[in-house]
Amino acid sequence: MRLRARFPGLAPLILAVLPLVPASAADSKGEGEAKAPTAAIEPLPIAAYSVPIELVRTLQLLQDRIALGSTQAFIGQRALVQHAEERMLALQPETWAEQKNVRAAVTFALSGGGPGLMRHLVASGKAGDAETPLILGTLAYLEGREKEARTLLSKIDPNAVPVGLGAQLALAQAALAASVDPAQSVRLLDLARLLAPGTLVEEGALRREIFVLAQTGDLKRFEALAIQYLRRFRHSVYAGNFRQRFAAALTRLDFASDGARFAKLQAMLDEIEPEGRRDIYLLVARAGLDQGKTSTAVFAAERSITLADPASPFAVRARLYRAAALLAAEGHFDHSIETLRTTDRRVLADADLVLLDAALAMAAEIRSVPAAKAEATTTVPDSATPKRALPMPASIARAQGMIDRVDAMMNRSSR
Repeated sequence: MRLRARFPGLAPLILAVLPLVPASAADSKGEGEAKAPTAAIEPLPIAAYSVPIELVRTLQLLQDRIALGSTQAFIGQRALVQHAEERMLALQPETWAEQKNVRAAVTFALSGGGPGLMRHLVASGKAGDAETPLILGTLAYLEGREKEARTLLSKIDPNAVPVGLGAQLALAQAALAASVDPAQSVRLLDLARLLAPGTLVEEGALRREIFVLAQTGDLKRFEALAIQYLRRFRHSVYAGNFRQRFAAALTRLDFASDGARFAKLQAMLDEIEPEGRRDIYLLVARAGLDQGKTSTAVFAAERSITLADPASPFAVRARLYRAAALLAAEGHFDHSIETLRTTDRRVLADADLVLLDAALAMAAEIRSVPAAKAEATTTVPDSATPKRALPMPASIARAQGMIDRVDAMMNRSSR
């Protein structure tokens, strides 16, 4: 350390000179001593992978690019799957007598290959007895026979098979357990993520686990994993689908019930770029309207407005959602109906046009209630009207009917 400090340029010089020193000089044992000749280093023997294994490895590499956001890889995946399946179906039946090839075929089927290859393995009759439950369980899973698949696959430990197959197997087992044992589903999704970090398997497992946690109400882990997904996989080809489901999950969790949750929601979305954040807030606002969570809808719409150019279609949508959410709120009717009337219909999608028309129709009904109430009070003396009775039940019923129709229209437009 002292020599390096005093002569900072000495270490690079030594590294540059060492390759020039003859091996005989460096290894000399002394003058006159004989030196044994150096034996040649033989390359390590490397066995070639079988065709099924090579095809599965190629598919996995392509899918990992999908997790990083490659749309070209996503488009090419279908052609590769078809090509790989055709090649494996054309192999000699004896190929499936080897355990490694059977496991590669199962990995392929669970990675998007479908049930065709599994049917071929069953028909070949070459797979060993030890692999038969794995083949039959995978086939049942891919054909939608959940009870049978759960019985067969639950007996196989994902840690006892090759890592690639283990990750896919844990993913399938988690899907089968989601409706009957959500806690076990979460544990299996955790295992899938650990077995295949940085892959499309991890991306899919993380995405699914977030929504299982939302259903079970585990907000702490939901928030932690959502932040992780938004940081690491926000460019995934499947991120768009994730964001829509994420927005719906956020409104089901009802962030408006706790003021601190709004801050947590904002902290989660602050992890992504402004454009992506704006889009998720818009999705949350619309989902809040569909589910009747007006506070959530208003909060998300107002956040969207701050992230959008005032003249952009995004801002138009955000103002529409805010106005629709505040239409029945005390003190906001006039401003909301003015916003609705001046909304630029040309920049709205069909679903938002339906929402706008429904909101305007509801506003007209709301406005008609005071007039009907005034008419009723001129014909019924105050002293004869019970204090607990509503002044004009027919008008209120019409307004409630309109609100129900608006809810139905918004639910249909969100599908």
